[in-house]
This record gives sequence, structure tokens and C-alpha cells, in this order.
Amino acid sequence: MEGIPLNVFSPSSSYPGNELDHQPGLGVIESDAEEARLRALEAKVCSYGDTVHYVDHPPIFTGCEGSYMYDREGTPYLDLQMWYSVANFGYKNPRLNAVAHRTLDTMPQIASQYLHKDKIELAAMIAGDIEAKFGTPGRVHFNVGGAQAIEDSLKVIRNATGGKSLMFAFEGGYHGRTLGASAITSSYRYRRRYGHFGEKALFVEFPYWFRNGRGMEKEEYASAIVKRFARLFETEYNGLWDPKTRECEYAAFYAEPVQGTGGYIIPPMNFFKELKQVLDDHGVLFVVDEIHMGMFRTGKLWAIEHYGVKPDLLTFGKAITNGLNPLAGLWAKEGIISPEVFPAGSTHSSFNSNPMGTSVALEIMKMCAEQDYGAMVAAKGKRFLDGLQQLQRKHKAIGEVDGLGLALRMEVCEPHDSWTPNKKLLDRMVDIATTGGLEHNGKKIGLIPNIGGYYKNVFTLAPSLEISESEIDLAIELFDQLFTKVEREG
Repeated sequence: MEGIPLNVFSPSSSYPGNELDHQPGLGVIESDAEEARLRALEAKVCSYGDTVHYVDHPPIFTGCEGSYMYDREGTPYLDLQMWYSVANFGYKNPRLNAVAHRTLDTMPQIASQYLHKDKIELAAMIAGDIEAKFGTPGRVHFNVGGAQAIEDSLKVIRNATGGKSLMFAFEGGYHGRTLGASAITSSYRYRRRYGHFGEKALFVEFPYWFRNGRGMEKEEYASAIVKRFARLFETEYNGLWDPKTRECEYAAFYAEPVQGTGGYIIPPMNFFKELKQVLDDHGVLFVVDEIHMGMFRTGKLWAIEHYGVKPDLLTFGKAITNGLNPLAGLWAKEGIISPEVFPAGSTHSSFNSNPMGTSVALEIMKMCAEQDYGAMVAAKGKRFLDGLQQLQRKHKAIGEVDGLGLALRMEVCEPHDSWTPNKKLLDRMVDIATTGGLEHNGKKIGLIPNIGGYYKNVFTLAPSLEISESEIDLAIELFDQLFTKVEREG
């Protein structure tokens, strides 16, 4: 075609490895030289800003299925983080992949200002489920990622509260890395280079009993935190409450029912009921972030169901499509999201209710309605937690294990007191696990854990909800190998 250079997309000869004859995009790595070329290329052209390098030499994977990732040599890696709890229903799930293929062949694209069946039915299933469980009618609003759903929720909250931009959130909480989401995420490192562009948060202690509540019963410790928070409302001189107008300077409280990046910390069952009472008494909205723990990770569709409280707004994402196409969103009660309050065009994304995402998400909602994931996840979670408790009794470097459904934690500590955080030991185990340095039945095998926690010393485990009992037993065996190996090395 005249005027268009034929080599416009040809790779520059300045990039390492381009002298090799290869076919890009096939996912196959056939030699050490090809892998070396890719690693050199990644070091030269890929932004590290969108990557989490837990190890210096991360594996390059070429396949995945069920609970496993595979490297180019065919070495299996048992995945216990499933894309940060995105692929809850297993890699290459046949039922979900079939829906994605069908949508690709029928109506893969449509502008978000138009309607399509899957969007409407998906919204109806989510809104219907929440109304049935919490007794509150509301509406569903879609976007393409968890942080974007948080951004939209901040707009809904600001709009509903007369523009208030101050929020409560938890120490250890994580809500995303966009500007608004990072403002209500307690890690300053996500804001350090960018500052604040609106929202600011007052971070409240989360009931991390293992670190901060020892010597007290868990429920007693949770109540003490709520009482300290309630003190902020005692008089106008506590800083945020006007008793004459009965108005709070803060608009909403953002909460993960179980902390994700914070280390899969599971609060006592009395905590959110007592906290919600304080919020209701002072007109503060309760926003539940289900992006990480939703979709049966804890044995309930929404983790907040365990705690018997009603959200005013709920965000979802990650596993809603099993990672097959980006989709996230929020549910909000009618009074703060009706068209009269939050009209058309209040916020928008070109891809916010894309059919590739909504079709798979609708199938997941149907699948969850057909099968008793609650009972299945509870049973598998118990088996896994029992195994972790056996490891804890055997290895003094394990300070605490806990779990709710298949959201499980194992805190790595100094062996002399089983309490002091031991990130160095955990990092050594991650290096061994993620380089395929373990064995099973005489063959090489790897393990993919996730790292979290305030001190980055916690294995946060989010296996596939479809994980088998034998795979759970294998996970325990591989962790036993890891702890035994590093103990022998000293």
C-alpha cells in the first residue's frame, strides 16, 4: 500500500537476540538461547513499574491447566496463588473457556453505551443476590479492573455525600494503585512519588490479633479496636464529628472483609457488626471491597456474608471472569446510585461492560448457583488448614496459620520465638519453590506461593477452588520439603 512502510513493525536490530530465527507470539521457548534472548529483551524494553519481581530470575511459563503452570521443560508448578485469586476456577476451565470462544465467534465487541443481554442478566444476578442476602435493592455498575471499580466507588460516594473526599480505611488495607485507590491504601510507598490528588484517608487499626492482640481473647481485642474508633465521635473536639448537625467530616469506611495484600488476616466474627453500628450511628457509609475475596474464595460468594452486616456499596473484580477478560464493578444501594442521583455519563470506560467479560462472568454466576461451592470450599479449606496446622507443630519457623475457606495464611517467623517476622527465611523458600527446586515421586516440581503481610513474611495461599484433595496433600508435602530444606541449611 503506497505511503505505508512495509517494515513499520519490524523489530530494531538493536534489540538483543533478534538475529535468531523465531516466530513471535507462539508462546514456545525451544532453547536456552531463546530464553536468554527473551530475558535480555525484557530487561531492555519492559517497564518494571507494572511488574512484581519477587525473585531475581522469575520463571518464564509456557502453559497452564487446572492448578498448574508449566515451564518450557514441562516442569509442573503447583500454583497456590492462582493469579492473585483471579483464576479461582482453575486455569483453562473448559466450561468458561467454551463461553469465551462462543462470545468471540458471535458478538465479541460492542460500545458500552449500547445494551446486550449478558450485561443485563449479569447485573440482575448480582443485584438479585445482594438484595436476597442483605435486603437492600441496588444497581450494578461495571468497569474493567479492581482499581477502576474503586475509583468509580469514590465518585459515587463523593456524589452522594456532597463532595466529601475524606475516607476511613484500615491499616494493612489494599484497594489498588490508581490515584484515588492508592489514597485509601495504607502503604505510603504507593503514593510517595505521586502525592494526593483528592481523597485522603484516616487509617484505623485492623484486628491483627497475632501481632497486636496477644494476651486478649480475639473478640475482646476486636471490640477494643471498635471502642477506640468510636471515641472519635464522642465530642466535636475529637476532630471529625459535629454533634450539633450530627455530621461526620468523613464520607465512608472502606474495608476488605479479609485483608488480601495485608496477609489474609481474618477478623473475629464480632468485629464488623460492632464497627457497622458505629458507622450507622454517625451516617458514615460502609464500602466493602470484595475484589480479592469475592467469588467464593472464603466459602461465600461475598466474604462479608460471614459477618452478618449490610454493605452500602460493594466492589468486585478479579475472579468474576476467571481472568479471561478484564471486568470489575460495583453494586451500590439504590439511594446513592439511582439515575436521579448518579445520572448517565457520571463516569465511563469504553470497555466497561464488554461482552467477552460479561459473558464469562454470567456463566460463573450460573455455575456458582448450580454447584454448592460453599460446602466444597469449606471442606477443602478445612483439609488444607489441618495440613498447615500439622506443619506448624513440626516447624518452629511457622508462627501462625489461619484460614477462611480457601483463603489461607502461614506466617514465617524466627524459630527461637515463633513470633518475630522472618522475611529472609521466606524469601529463601520462595527462591527454591519458584525455580522448580523441589521433588515429588523422584521428579522435579515447583511451587507458586504468594507473599503478603505487613512484614512481607506471610505465605498467602489462594489455590484454585477446584483443587483436588491429592493436590492439597501435595502442597503440604512441598511446604514440608521447603521448611526442612532451609532448616538444614541453617
